[in-house]
Amino acid sequence: MSRRADARLVALSLLLLGLVGCARGIDSTPAGAPNLRAWVAEVRARPASALEPLPVMQQFETFEYSAQGMRDPFTDVWVNPGGGNGTRPDPDRRKQPLEAFALGSLDMVGTIGAGRGLVALVMAPDGVTYRVRPGVYLGQSDGRVTGVFDDRIELVELVTDGAGGWLERPVVLALEDE
Repeated sequence: MSRRADARLVALSLLLLGLVGCARGIDSTPAGAPNLRAWVAEVRARPASALEPLPVMQQFETFEYSAQGMRDPFTDVWVNPGGGNGTRPDPDRRKQPLEAFALGSLDMVGTIGAGRGLVALVMAPDGVTYRVRPGVYLGQSDGRVTGVFDDRIELVELVTDGAGGWLERPVVLALEDE
């Protein structure tokens, strides 16, 4: 015989041996299998346990929402039906240059003139010095200048009172000592 025939014979023998081993595993039982089969048979023979009853559905009380006619708290937050004291910012008024800056960032640096013609000099954070007379607006809270003096500028700001109205708050911008 040739080598090729010998290799085929060995391969065929191994294949037959493997098939015989697999067939033996299917048909025969290992040493512990009789106990396993007995246990499975016993478990199947037991009566089925009773199922727990379904939980009772809880009945909920119905609730009818009846607040449709009431005021919406999110749309009318800043509206005061009483109208406050009548003082309000003018939304149509043209903003002046110094209203772009917070009042705390503005510095009074001096005055020009005398008496009723006194003009205050205010330096803004942008480095520009502005002339301020009574009636000019300063700061971001609608602050209107009511008086210019040698050492200070007096103004009145409008702030919300939290209930939809406005309050006038007096403020002083003092001359810086250098």
